[in-house]
Amino acid sequence: MDAMRDKVLKLAKEKNAIILAHYYQTPDIQEIADFKGDSLALAQYAAETDADIILFAGVHFMGETAKILNPKRKVLIPDMNAGCSLAESCPKEDFAKFKAQYPDHIVISYINCSAEIKTLSDVICTSGNAVQIVESYPKDQKIIFAPDKNLGRYINEVTGREMVLWDGSCEVHDILSSEKIMQMKVDNPDAILIAHPECPQPVLILADFVGSTTAMLNYTKNSDAKKFIVATETGILHQMQKDSPDKEFLIVPADESCSCNDCAYMKLNTMEKIYLALKNEKPEIILPEQIMKDAKAPLVRMLELSTKSN
Repeated sequence: MDAMRDKVLKLAKEKNAIILAHYYQTPDIQEIADFKGDSLALAQYAAETDADIILFAGVHFMGETAKILNPKRKVLIPDMNAGCSLAESCPKEDFAKFKAQYPDHIVISYINCSAEIKTLSDVICTSGNAVQIVESYPKDQKIIFAPDKNLGRYINEVTGREMVLWDGSCEVHDILSSEKIMQMKVDNPDAILIAHPECPQPVLILADFVGSTTAMLNYTKNSDAKKFIVATETGILHQMQKDSPDKEFLIVPADESCSCNDCAYMKLNTMEKIYLALKNEKPEIILPEQIMKDAKAPLVRMLELSTKSN
């Protein structure tokens, strides 16, 4: 593995390539990345890079975002099959019909959507800036929120809004059971439950803290608590344990047969695939010029409205 890591780093340097990785990647991939973060931080970093090649160790919509923000740069992803259940739950044709039913509404879309859905949006948000983006609009502004109904419902509760929600969800978060979490809390009475806002409402009600990937990382790092029950994707534990080696982290499992909660799409990426992508300069994200142009405006709007992510 060390040999493959060294080959990747050498090739990236030779080709003036940067490697961006989401926190849901495996630890070995996180460790070779030039920058790792949540969706907001990755978008901000991608918008500012001067590298010739961007290799995005994440899923397809993340690579699309990097390409939209860098239309002249080559953007690679290790596996073109690394999709997203949430993005796939919102087909463009169906959403366009849904949007047409609310002609006086603006559209705020979660970044976990396709480039085509971004073209139908007024502004993009991430879980880290969603409340900030929504509250940048007047209280009487009518809003459609897509595609994650759980995140949208959470924002409605926090802000007192009544946004119209598209009926989409992330299978990794939506599968988490409040019954299993309650049992974990009984078994670990000294543990703090932290949850991503993509989780279903019953899970969020039980949570001691709800926040984006970065917010959860910061919370565990700064908290005096020594044990946490974590309701999100398994990959986040690597950085949590690095930041707080003296603390214990228990992931909420996807089912009784597994002690993990992996995103199968995120875990399609491997070190070998990253090496081959850099070597062959493919799979490459290719998008039509008009889609990139139309999708860029709501992304830039998000970056303008967002405070800088740490």
